[in-house]
Amino acid sequence: MKAEDIKINIADDIESKKFQFAIKRCMDFILSLIGIVILSPLLLILSIWIKLDSKGPIIFKQIRVGKNEKEFTIYKFRTMIVDAEKKRELDIKPGDLSNFVFQSKSDNRVTKAGAFLRKTSLDEIPQLFNVLFGTMSLVGPRPEIPEVVKYYPEAYRQRLLVTQGITGLAQVSGRGEIELGKTVYYDLSYIKKFSILMDIKILFRTVFSVAKKEGAF
Repeated sequence: MKAEDIKINIADDIESKKFQFAIKRCMDFILSLIGIVILSPLLLILSIWIKLDSKGPIIFKQIRVGKNEKEFTIYKFRTMIVDAEKKRELDIKPGDLSNFVFQSKSDNRVTKAGAFLRKTSLDEIPQLFNVLFGTMSLVGPRPEIPEVVKYYPEAYRQRLLVTQGITGLAQVSGRGEIELGKTVYYDLSYIKKFSILMDIKILFRTVFSVAKKEGAF
């Protein structure tokens, strides 16, 4: 789906739902704090496994673009070898950004522990700290890397008007398998129709998608 095919305008929708977005932030803070406490034993176990499995830090940090195009540091469990970023080759075609897919099914930079973490989406757990700090939300468009955002047409930049999320409508509709054009369409559709009930439904759908390992690699 190309930029010119996306006819969704969401600015007015965001303005009219300020109160719901405020409730959403409160919900994010409470649920992320509860999640961190409950999952702390799992966080410790996974940290030890990652450290024993391969050389390098436990947490992977990367700059992403968030709400209002403000950059922030995202946290994930490291799933790749050290200096994997230096070996990354992004096939970005500015004139055909709609077909860009960030992840690859065959990536020799992924560690043994990392392959499992990615398949189960457990590598995303540290992002609960991003949610707690307010740089991310539980539900919203996934935060993009600056190298891709700089080529965004205006239609795509609308997805940066809200706080980016750990999961979203695009993720429960295909996760890593769908190209950027469709992802943006799902993201803008979500923002336009946003409600607290919709967020709850997406969170439940995420649990089932992860359990089935749909679109994860």
